[in-house]
Amino acid sequence: MSGWAKKRFWKDTTYEATDGGFKVLLDGRGVKTPAKAPLVVPTEAMAQAVVAEWDAQEGEIDPTGMPVTRSVNAAIDKVSIQRAEVADMLADYGASDLLCYRATSPEELIARQAEAWDPLLDWADATFEARLKSVSGVMFEAQDADALSKLSASTHSFDNFELAAFHDLVGISGSLIIGFAATHDLHPAETLWELSRIDEQWQEDQWGRDDEAAEEAEKKKQAFLHAYAFFQMSKK
Repeated sequence: MSGWAKKRFWKDTTYEATDGGFKVLLDGRGVKTPAKAPLVVPTEAMAQAVVAEWDAQEGEIDPTGMPVTRSVNAAIDKVSIQRAEVADMLADYGASDLLCYRATSPEELIARQAEAWDPLLDWADATFEARLKSVSGVMFEAQDADALSKLSASTHSFDNFELAAFHDLVGISGSLIIGFAATHDLHPAETLWELSRIDEQWQEDQWGRDDEAAEEAEKKKQAFLHAYAFFQMSKK
């Protein structure tokens, strides 16, 4: 948030309807993003969340306590100016989706992956008519081009704010399909997060908990849950 005020200078934080959505106001003046674009959000729910974050600031402004505002900035300052490139990058996850590359041993891990991930691949096939195949091992194997094209089209259908959230859902989980499952409310967000961590949970079961790894995983989980909540706020 470089370029923003270091300390709170306003008394009242409000929002109002405007062309294209809702704008957040500090003492009646519109907030701008770090790139100096008007901070206008698509839904009232998102405007209320941004207002709550700004209103909660006291003294020094703490950007880490403003996750919705940071996501809004990303949607406006980054995604909006390279939307096609972001969508293409995310769609590329389908070619090497986490859910498609399975362990070759032991049998218990193979079974865990199949139980957790096969239903997600079946859901994607039923929902998008896009069947991704699973393979044993880590050697790359090309997916059906038509399936990837359909998943890409769905990725490109998101607006800037949805795509900003989808970016994190996919990037953090490592799975385009889990990202789509989150946007379709297939399972609760926490369940989807756990489904993305089958391999890590297996390692923890075998070798015990690593506190540093667990702390990093918790940060990623919270970021995933935030991305899910941000996507929900984006829906008109």
